[in-house]
Amino acid sequence: MLDRYQTLKTRFQAHDQAHVLATYEHLPPEQQRSLLDQIEPLDLASLDELIRLYVKQRPTAELPANLEPAAFYPWNAADPARPYDAAKFRALGEGLIRRGKVAAFTVAGGQGTRLGWEGPKGTYPATVVTGKPLFRVFAEQLLATQRKYGPAIPWYIMTSPINDADTRAFFADNNFFGLRRQDIFMFPQGVLPSFDAATGKLLLASAHELAVNPDGHGGSMKALRESGAIDDMRRRGVEHISYFQVDNPLVRCVDPLFIGLHAGAPDSSAEMSSKMVNKAGPDEKVGVFCRAGADGKTCVIEYSDLPVELSRQTNAPPDGSLRFNAGSIAIHVIAVAFVERLTADAQRFALPYHRADKKVPYYDVARGGMVQPDAPNAVKLEAFVFDAIPLAKSSIVYETNRGEEFAPIKNADGSDSPATSHRIQSNRHGGWLESCGVKVPRNAQAEVEAKIEISPLTAMEPGDLNPAELPKAIEANQEIVI
Repeated sequence: MLDRYQTLKTRFQAHDQAHVLATYEHLPPEQQRSLLDQIEPLDLASLDELIRLYVKQRPTAELPANLEPAAFYPWNAADPARPYDAAKFRALGEGLIRRGKVAAFTVAGGQGTRLGWEGPKGTYPATVVTGKPLFRVFAEQLLATQRKYGPAIPWYIMTSPINDADTRAFFADNNFFGLRRQDIFMFPQGVLPSFDAATGKLLLASAHELAVNPDGHGGSMKALRESGAIDDMRRRGVEHISYFQVDNPLVRCVDPLFIGLHAGAPDSSAEMSSKMVNKAGPDEKVGVFCRAGADGKTCVIEYSDLPVELSRQTNAPPDGSLRFNAGSIAIHVIAVAFVERLTADAQRFALPYHRADKKVPYYDVARGGMVQPDAPNAVKLEAFVFDAIPLAKSSIVYETNRGEEFAPIKNADGSDSPATSHRIQSNRHGGWLESCGVKVPRNAQAEVEAKIEISPLTAMEPGDLNPAELPKAIEANQEIVI
């Protein structure tokens, strides 16, 4: 171990990072080994470049030239603005599912801290009556999809180093929610060192470990490759990945129409496609799908980077709607071959990083103890998955109905909270029942005045319901599970 230490010390000295080994000789053997194991894989030349680009200078977000709203396939396939044959594309998507060409992929690295929940966010009780955890909601969808179309749908779940063990234990304790264990592939996302904002030095979380942070949802591309998930997909014959994040209980885990448009629309390269909803207002904190540059490539502009004058710009009367109105909801279909292309060179990851200034407690080598900063002292870097969109040869956007597919649970109260999600869930399921002739109570704001929960195992869309098995009416304030 001494030779290993000396070799690494020389390497880190050459890159002005020798401080990470300053305490080595005073550590017990197990901590020495742990520290060497953590720092040995680091590509210091690549870190030098990240420090130069993102730490020692502050990148500025430059709007692409010729920015225009992105074109999209509307929720209503008969919309005269852009009609399309929904039945044809749905049949194409169903065929891909039946042939085992589609996998589900959940990005689930977050904790439930902001919700006051101890544990992975996917374990949070999300449904309106029974409180099913998010993971169970998705598992039931996948079970129902498998029963409808035949083959098993492999489910890839990206955890994080802090919740990987708890997530695996949760699935084991729940008998994998009825899914086959061999069809669930879990792996933790990658991490990046946290950097001192003033010097670019690697921060230490303790005398024997680096301070690190998850590398963002864009890191899912690298993690799919490095974990062996892509190899597993290739062995199974999977060609398309249905990507979604863990906090939305209304997401369609595997949507045949969306998959069909991705794979078969004339303006799609079938590399990466995205879902959108109409923004709730100009100030909603979601990215916006745009077209940019001389080639008109689709891209996402973060809400914080879109100038106010553009975010509030409206279409000409009598329309009057927001011009930049296509809100990104982090739902994509991504080709396996596209992930392979972006991650072919591990040292030249195709996605850019974004800088975040954060308060990070750190071990001060000179003082021999921890420092709790009272202001941002560190730079964390993360990649965003939507930055892959303009790297596709061409990319389409499909509009979905917010009330049908978007009810995220992110905050303890206010917007995107359990309360707002539950209301949207009940409104959706109430509408499904009304389409089958059930009388559902609504208030003056047309919101359902009952708590209604429909299991994905019962129905994944209104057409799956059997009117003969439904009640004639729902009473006000009733709680009902179907």
